[in-house]
Amino acid sequence: LRAEDLPFYLGLMGHLAQAGLPVPGPVADSHGRVHGDLKGKPATLVNCLKGQSVIDTNPAQCAAIGEFLGRAHSAVHNFDGQTPNPRGLEWISESAKTLAAYLPETLLRLLNNEVAHQHAVQHSDTYAKLPRGAVHADLFRDNALMVGDELGGVIDFYFAGVDTFLFDLAVTVNDWCINLTSGELDAARVNALTQAYMKARPLNGSERALWQDALRAAGLRFWTSRLMDYYLPRDAEVLNVKDPSHFERIVLARRQGIPPLPQQG
Repeated sequence: LRAEDLPFYLGLMGHLAQAGLPVPGPVADSHGRVHGDLKGKPATLVNCLKGQSVIDTNPAQCAAIGEFLGRAHSAVHNFDGQTPNPRGLEWISESAKTLAAYLPETLLRLLNNEVAHQHAVQHSDTYAKLPRGAVHADLFRDNALMVGDELGGVIDFYFAGVDTFLFDLAVTVNDWCINLTSGELDAARVNALTQAYMKARPLNGSERALWQDALRAAGLRFWTSRLMDYYLPRDAEVLNVKDPSHFERIVLARRQGIPPLPQQG
């Protein structure tokens, strides 16, 4: 990341840390600066968090991450950072055009169909009523540290941006609450995560109405990024190219149907 990108990301982390959430809060130096230069690159110090990431998630762990996410979304109402989601629908649409030269026809048809569907959703009156704010946008299980069933902390905010809270919730459910082989949602884990979330931040009617569309959008975002990394890998010091077919399966599964959201208690 460039130094000019850091105020949003570090500001969000600091804001959530001040709200009492377990995130790597930046530590200011004696001049009040939260980042400086180290061997010509921007660097910061953050507090250390406990725990380790998990591969196989259970309902208790899903509830812990759901509570965190609900609290985080509630906490950003007075955070004034305005960086948009860097992997939003505009980026996805442009990436789909680039991928047209590489994808088999069946995959390109599916990709373009889902992009068109998400454009229709985002131009709807229902979508306009979705609450928005700064979101993590990448809260996979490897970006959380667990101590048993308790949350030690959430890390890696560098795909964060302003988007709908529902999208962030869908990204998280699509990773924490699935069968990793089939991509199918596990109802027990979905219920645990979403119920804990809604205790911290209830969903409005528009959010409940667009839940399946949000899960599809979240699957599309990561399918597209994995396709781009596979066919057109980014110039990065560390880039682990992951199998795009995992999120292809997720997109197909979400298009077919989802478990209903639990009632708000």
